[in-house]
Amino acid sequence: MRLATRLPGERTLAPQDADRIAAIRGEIARVGDRWRVEHPWIAGHQNTIGAVIFLGAVLGVLGDAALYACGLLPWWATVLASAFWLSLLHEIEHDLIHAMYFRTNKWVHNAMLAGVWLLRPSTINPWVRRRLHLHHHAVSGTESDLEERAISNGERWGGHRLLGLLDSVLGYATRPFRMRGLVAAYVARVARDPAEARRLAITTPLAYFPLSAMHYGLWYLTVSAHVYELLGGTVGYPGAYRALDILAVTLLAPNAIRTFCLYFVSSNLHYYGDVEPHNVLQQTQVWTARWLWPVHALCFNFGGTHAIHHFVVRDPFYIREAIRAECQTILREHGVRFNDFGTFRRANRFGLAVPPGAVRP
Repeated sequence: MRLATRLPGERTLAPQDADRIAAIRGEIARVGDRWRVEHPWIAGHQNTIGAVIFLGAVLGVLGDAALYACGLLPWWATVLASAFWLSLLHEIEHDLIHAMYFRTNKWVHNAMLAGVWLLRPSTINPWVRRRLHLHHHAVSGTESDLEERAISNGERWGGHRLLGLLDSVLGYATRPFRMRGLVAAYVARVARDPAEARRLAITTPLAYFPLSAMHYGLWYLTVSAHVYELLGGTVGYPGAYRALDILAVTLLAPNAIRTFCLYFVSSNLHYYGDVEPHNVLQQTQVWTARWLWPVHALCFNFGGTHAIHHFVVRDPFYIREAIRAECQTILREHGVRFNDFGTFRRANRFGLAVPPGAVRP
């Protein structure tokens, strides 16, 4: 599969950086091409595999819910197992955003997008997210990268950043002017005319409606009810309370945990602020440290593979994971940073004084 190794936006980069990016992109593409030749059935049935993973994850969530409701699965196992299935649905959504499944069958494509949003209601409208995410690839690390900035990328670490990772709605509500500024920067960059700017200024903040508003409302109700019980109160309506408990254990809590794991990794993996536009070498790092395994288990090893995706977008998540080890060797040899946890102190700044590739596991 032929793949351009130099993109138009990279023409302004220093020749040595442009050459390194082209070399990385070409080598990763060759690894992916070789894997496809070695696994022709998988490579030739991308739509089918995406649909099977989607349906398998949906059945996994429903099965966990049934087992919990029947008393056959403890609450903690239900939460963790369901969070794993939901992490697969996140990967499916991401691949759908890049049109990797059912590109020519819009009905199936959109039905899958609706399904992953219905089971992951803590996230934004996937049709809105598509534009945000494609913009992220174009401007990663800069002011208008709303997708990453909205989940705290570029902020100094403190109580508010932690709150925003644990609960996006509370994070936005406690700093509304920051969020308004992020949306304004995004709209100013992408709007092609005043009419589109006005439309985006309205629709972008509404990306959490209606599902996310329902999710967080029910989540706050659940937490409040349990706090009330801990303080000695008695919650009435036992039937409704039991239904709310099942919903919380099988959907609300798994989404809360999965979302935190993904946002924690993504917001700290990406660099921000002193990043040269279009310089993929400065956009993200690779995380392979063992202490990250628990969070990586619930975001499908995002920190170990996302840098690969920034260089070569075309591969679905399961192929990216299959070629991960060889691709990480390529990234390391070309100076992409690994486990640069100093970004926790630098508010995700790349820190040009730090030589690329100087940070190792």
